[in-house]
Amino acid sequence: MSLLGLDPNLIERARHAAGLIAQDMDTFISERSTVAIERTVLRLVGVDGVDEDDIPLPNRLVDAAREAGVLERGIMHTLVRGMIHTGRSAQDVAELVASGSLKLSEIPDEADDAVHELGAKLAREAAATIAGNAAKRSALIAASQPRPEPLHYVIVATGNIYEDAVQAATAARAGADIIAVIRSTGQSLLDYVPYGPTTEGFGGTYATQANFRIVREKLDEVGEELGRYIRLCNYCSGLCMPEIAAMGAMERLDVMLNDALYGILFRDINPQRTFVDQYFSRLINASAGIVINTGEDNYLTTADAVEAAYTVLASQFINEQFALRSGLPEEQMGLGHAMEMNPEIENGFLMELAQAQMAREIFPNAPLKYMPPTKHMTGNIFKGHIQDALFNMIGVWTKQGIQLLGMMTEAMHTPHMGDRYLALENAQYVMNNMRALGDEIQYKPGGMIQTRAQSVLEEATELLERVEKTGLFEVLEAGVFADVFRAKTGGKGLQGVFVKAEDYYNPIEDELRRERGLEPRN
Repeated sequence: MSLLGLDPNLIERARHAAGLIAQDMDTFISERSTVAIERTVLRLVGVDGVDEDDIPLPNRLVDAAREAGVLERGIMHTLVRGMIHTGRSAQDVAELVASGSLKLSEIPDEADDAVHELGAKLAREAAATIAGNAAKRSALIAASQPRPEPLHYVIVATGNIYEDAVQAATAARAGADIIAVIRSTGQSLLDYVPYGPTTEGFGGTYATQANFRIVREKLDEVGEELGRYIRLCNYCSGLCMPEIAAMGAMERLDVMLNDALYGILFRDINPQRTFVDQYFSRLINASAGIVINTGEDNYLTTADAVEAAYTVLASQFINEQFALRSGLPEEQMGLGHAMEMNPEIENGFLMELAQAQMAREIFPNAPLKYMPPTKHMTGNIFKGHIQDALFNMIGVWTKQGIQLLGMMTEAMHTPHMGDRYLALENAQYVMNNMRALGDEIQYKPGGMIQTRAQSVLEEATELLERVEKTGLFEVLEAGVFADVFRAKTGGKGLQGVFVKAEDYYNPIEDELRRERGLEPRN
């Protein structure tokens, strides 16, 4: 039974409306692909590296296919024909095209049976690599000491991947369960993935496959030392959302920031591009056993946390339904929310508690991602440390799954290692002392907490039913979410979206869908 007395009929109505929204968008998505998805396919079959001008080979091959007028058939159709024609590997074909030694217009058509036979083989190999990493993670977790939830999640953000690895190891030794390497400012707007290890970045470090590998190896090393598995997190959002998801799957990342709406609202990425890309990125994350983190917490940095709380819940419902259509199970849905109310509000703690408990009850199987106070941190480190303690109290009380620990120096500078240590100490102290609090507490029937939760649920349900009738694109244009207005044809990346040809071919999508128990699309 609901501790908050939530109306199950309202929850069902909200979930039904969100399902219809996702179903409607799924029809739109299934008819389209993007340059990022096609580059992702190339990466999964082994195409990597850059040309003499440092342009990634996946970009070169996809751009060449577009110029030749064959991209709408799917890059795998072109790649496999090139492999059959030359007798060379996928990497070799990409290098030949990039150097100008092979013209796509000169590659002859091959019999469909031959193309499909080799394409299916490449898809099975790619899927096996992803599944192998997921199995290795499961084995490592099974062999390590269990960690109580919420898992303690901290960030590193030096710009230098080698320094990030050192700080990640230090954080793990201090008790961190999840390490996120923050991306360099603006990377989400790049329509390519940088190559190789990087030692410079502003506000973070570039997400590259080499950087993923460096930190993964370091965390495996320190995890073996500590006798527990340390999870690695990065960001598959932005214009290269599915590509970064693929790199994470290949390098055994464990958590990925991955949202259906975040890039639209906060990075002004075209809505059409984002919806198509998020589908394929989640299909990969589902197969890789990666927990996604959604970005509803960001809504409350631009909109008022009291008045706009219902938009957070509505977005959680939408993210859940989009994820299910990519075969992502509830156990991998780190749906996001945050403690962002003004601390000067009377009884604000009770409203924050209502929001967190409500999310826990509505999404009982999801490893909810709870984000710390940021908007109303003032630079008063003593007050900030208390705000974080209250945040930690709610996190353990309501049984959140993942807790991004707050830093007392938030709003002042990128945290030092000492700040991170104090954040971990704060969380360990509070959560250890209050571990079973949520099992001992009942809420006053009709009281402030129950009333607040029920009100937010009612507003979220009404919003979802309005979105279902009006259309998601239209609601985004109206600025309903986060007070941000985004047009269907606006933003960045629309030119990278295309309608699939009738003979579009993507055997990797088909293989991953088959593994997830979904019907093939192509």
